[in-house]
Amino acid sequence: MNIGIIVLIAAYGLSQFYRAFLAVLAPALGTDIGATPEMLADASGIWFLTFAAMQFPVGVSLDKYGPRLTAAVLFAIGAGGGALVFALAQAPWHITVAMGLIGIGCSPVLMASYFIFARSFPVVMFATLAGATIGFGSLGNIASSAPLAWAAEQWGWRAATLATGMATFVIAALILWLVTDPAKASTENRGTIMDVLRIRALWPIFALLAVNYVPSAALRGLWAGPYLADVFGSDAAAIGTATMIMAVAMIAGNFAYGPASRVLGTVKWVAFGANFLGMLGCAALAVFVSSGFWTATILLAWIGFFGATYPLLMAHGRRFIPEHLTGRGVTMMNLCSIGSVGIIQFSTSSLFSQFSRNGDAAQAYSLLIWLFAGLVLVGVTAYLWSEDQRK
Repeated sequence: MNIGIIVLIAAYGLSQFYRAFLAVLAPALGTDIGATPEMLADASGIWFLTFAAMQFPVGVSLDKYGPRLTAAVLFAIGAGGGALVFALAQAPWHITVAMGLIGIGCSPVLMASYFIFARSFPVVMFATLAGATIGFGSLGNIASSAPLAWAAEQWGWRAATLATGMATFVIAALILWLVTDPAKASTENRGTIMDVLRIRALWPIFALLAVNYVPSAALRGLWAGPYLADVFGSDAAAIGTATMIMAVAMIAGNFAYGPASRVLGTVKWVAFGANFLGMLGCAALAVFVSSGFWTATILLAWIGFFGATYPLLMAHGRRFIPEHLTGRGVTMMNLCSIGSVGIIQFSTSSLFSQFSRNGDAAQAYSLLIWLFAGLVLVGVTAYLWSEDQRK
């Protein structure tokens, strides 16, 4: 872990902050500029969709230009510029534009780290390094919960977002200065995305990647805030507390599964078991949706912990990707994960409007969470056909 990797992890921390901070700012954005939860769901979906759409060019750029230039330029222009637009927003559509820009800017930072791990470290270490990167970077997830709620209350959401934008520009400059590109592969630029898609061992992994992050991203990134406010009357401080507990659980999961797979000698069954338990957590929250604030908080943490297998699934897929397709391969897997979150996040805004027509907020949120449980069940079923990676 050299200084360049540490800077990339800091950039990823801001990426985690940006994808999750709407849940805490939702009440203030509603009061100040009239942004409804459905509008914010669309804005959150735009973040994920622009992030996902960038994975193809990011993959090519990583293989061709390296992680240093790819991450620094996009992070400065997209994330930094988007944060400034957000801080100056006067209407809900300004938030949507800002989130789109931020999604573009955040798109390369995690993949830049994974690219370096894949090229510069033994393959057996990939899951642990990938999990540690997300674990440390997820401190940004914590920062976007109770600390952000406090900062927004003290200085306002505009000042808090502006300060985050300034930090983004500083970290982008540090990436350009401190990150070192790994050596190029001997067969550089001789493959395409189609070559990645022809690797059949990746298909069941793609299926689980497409859904495993959906509940955590949707709940932690947006719906936890409106859910706790509408069903339990929670204020910003209580929402910040609940989302921070969920964020800590997600961090713990990111650190846990890489070492667990090495100790148990299996990647497949650790990933399967965790996601199956995460699916059960979604089902439990859907059933006990109005059973109390702390019951909901505990179940949100459960979903966050057992849904944190993204780095393990990335490591599983990495075993089947040849060296010259490293950039395209890891970004294709990331596209499956982030792209599906964006599509589903968009869908949840209209679905929630349909579910809540009878005025029963608890029932509407329950149906939404049942949807998440069903998606994960489909993913873990498809994943049963994956090839295991054993010692």
